[in-house]
Order: sequence, then structure tokens, then C-alpha cells
Amino acid sequence: QVQLVESGGGLVQAGGSLRLSCAASGGTFSRFTMAWFRQAPGNEEREFVGIITWNIGTTYYSDSVQGRFTISRDKAENTVYLQMNSLKPEDTAVYYCAADQSCLGYKCWERDSEYGYWGQGTRVTVSS
Repeated sequence: QVQLVESGGGLVQAGGSLRLSCAASGGTFSRFTMAWFRQAPGNEEREFVGIITWNIGTTYYSDSVQGRFTISRDKAENTVYLQMNSLKPEDTAVYYCAADQSCLGYKCWERDSEYGYWGQGTRVTVSS
């Protein structure tokens, strides 16, 4: 069974950087899309952050993080990374790694319902 374990969260000042990791195990990921979502304090819904396709490495980001966040993956280590630069207080959230077979349809990858595998989340707090 696929398992995802995030790490790397913490407290950082505005303008700083953090790198989150998502260690994946228990499956073959060649046809998977790996995603990052976040849930801000007080919000019931998870917000799409970005994705990377496991095989080719195609990335796509939400407008709110485009140009500041970068997603990468290390196939040998079965790990996905979220490099976050120029962090803002509004980036404060619990960040979740998600994965599933790549979906079909326009921007389907932005929907959290498309992902059947989730990590436990890692908290990121950005102070002003």
C-alpha cells in the first residue's frame, strides 16, 4: 500500500525558505502524479499548491505560489520535494503530499478528490 510521509516543516520568518520532503513507499509511481496541497488555519478546504508527474517530471503550480515554490522529485530516493522561497505569512498552513494515478481532464490535478493517497501533513508557520 502506498504510504506518504512528509517532513521539513517549521517556523520561518517572512522572506525565508523551507524545503519540504515527501517520502513515498509501497507502490510503483511511474504513472503517478504527486501533488502538494495546503490547509490554512481556520480553512476547511485544502488549497492546491502544485504537482509533478513522476515519470516525466512535468510541473504545474497555483498562481499564489508560481515563481516562489518549486517541486522536484528524486526517483532513486522515491522522494518529492517542495522548495519554498520568499515565504509570506499567508503561506502559513499544514502542507500535505498527495499521490495517485494521473487523472484526465482539464486541470483535474487541482482537485483534492483526485488523490487517494495522502500524507499526515507537516506544519509551516511564517512569521511577519
